[in-house]
Amino acid sequence: MARRYDSSTTTFSPEGRLHQVEYAIEAINNAGTSVGILAKDGVVMASEKKVTSGLLAPARTSEKTYKLCPHATCTVAGLTADANILIDQARLRAGRYAYQYQEPIPIENLVEHVCNYKQAYTQYGGLRPFGVAFLFAGYDIHHGFQLYQSDPSGNYSGWKATVIGANNQAGKSLLKTEYGSSSSSGDEMKTDENPAKDETEMPTTVEALRLAVKVLNKTMDGAAASPDKLELFAMTLDEDGNCVHKILNAKEVEAVIAEVESETATAGDS
Repeated sequence: MARRYDSSTTTFSPEGRLHQVEYAIEAINNAGTSVGILAKDGVVMASEKKVTSGLLAPARTSEKTYKLCPHATCTVAGLTADANILIDQARLRAGRYAYQYQEPIPIENLVEHVCNYKQAYTQYGGLRPFGVAFLFAGYDIHHGFQLYQSDPSGNYSGWKATVIGANNQAGKSLLKTEYGSSSSSGDEMKTDENPAKDETEMPTTVEALRLAVKVLNKTMDGAAASPDKLELFAMTLDEDGNCVHKILNAKEVEAVIAEVESETATAGDS
């Protein structure tokens, strides 16, 4: 029955489903894993780098993490070519907002614009959904550091910690126990109307980096973590209150991995 309704994004099945959108979401579940963690003093994002061939020349810039504007960054899971279109839209929107209002665009406003663009590709004939999901990290003076997740349907939501890509459920299960939330529901890592009440439970960026490596260790199908397989990113504020975007180099990634392995060994001995 489903095959009669899965050739178009504009046709609902009798069960009320849009199969092309669901297929796009499923494609992301087979992509490289990305983790986002909200910290007290910043936002941490970590990604699995999949090397398809040792003959490929090393990338000169990150293929997983993209700076959108001085106070916002995103991490990609899925088709990079599709992501490039949406990243250009986000950068254009951020630049136009700053030119028009002479102030940085609020993070949720930027996320909503990208998601509206994605949603349009699920509603008009002759188009297909974007096969990409994003983790958006940003900062503004009204709400501080923020972390958002979006999928091909155009939905987005705010999170304290989340995972997209392959084995994301296993990663989320680890975050539920390690992040320190007291809630037992399935939405315990989503942000709420009063995020300040859980602020004391948030980790620091250093702790968040270690937690992100732990999550990727669990989602990478037993592959040993190494700097050439992981990309770690941190957004913090400098002394002047400006956002600092930093992708850790190989030595720094190796140091974080060593700390996680040492912590794991200590826990195993106890």
